[in-house]
Amino acid sequence: MRIKTLVAAMAAVAALAPVAAQAQAAEENPWMIRVRAVDLLWQNGQSGAVQSLDVKAKNQVIPEFDVSYFFTKNIATELVLTYPQTIQIDASGNKLGTVKALPPSLLLQYHFTDLGAFKPYVGVGVNYTIFSNRNNLGNGVYSVDKSSVGAVGQIGADYMLTKNWGLNVDVKYATMSTNVSTPGYGPSAGKLTLNPWMPAVGVTYKF
Repeated sequence: MRIKTLVAAMAAVAALAPVAAQAQAAEENPWMIRVRAVDLLWQNGQSGAVQSLDVKAKNQVIPEFDVSYFFTKNIATELVLTYPQTIQIDASGNKLGTVKALPPSLLLQYHFTDLGAFKPYVGVGVNYTIFSNRNNLGNGVYSVDKSSVGAVGQIGADYMLTKNWGLNVDVKYATMSTNVSTPGYGPSAGKLTLNPWMPAVGVTYKF
């Protein structure tokens, strides 16, 4: 009976050994940061009155800073950060005004780690965008919502030049929209669906 118990215990330890080794590998080097340049490509769908005005956010390049934590060598979470960005809003090709947008995202990622220095990954999560300076459109005629919550998807890859340093390419897509209102002139002027594509290149540091 004791021999059977001992064998069962040894089998359980053997089964857990790969998981423990994987967790230990992640703990040895669990943090990763990236600095990226992101091309912010708004999709600019409109509905309501703003459709006739052809209201659009203008594309631009923004900086991005990302922090990742690896729970195992394959599973990680990434927090995507930047500072509030000034977004130009146009109507019929003319500048309507600007708003500020702070768009942090939190993603859960799966990293493919059996391809040597090339380490692709996929991610999915949530984007929460905070809009400020939002009453300046058309000299105060138009305003947008305080915030937007949406889904975000991601595909990318790191190419590790050393154990710690690498290059990164990344593409994200987020669902993002805001109502356009006309304070003092009526309730809603329609909805601006932004839904940006965000291709990016950057530098990776793992520690």
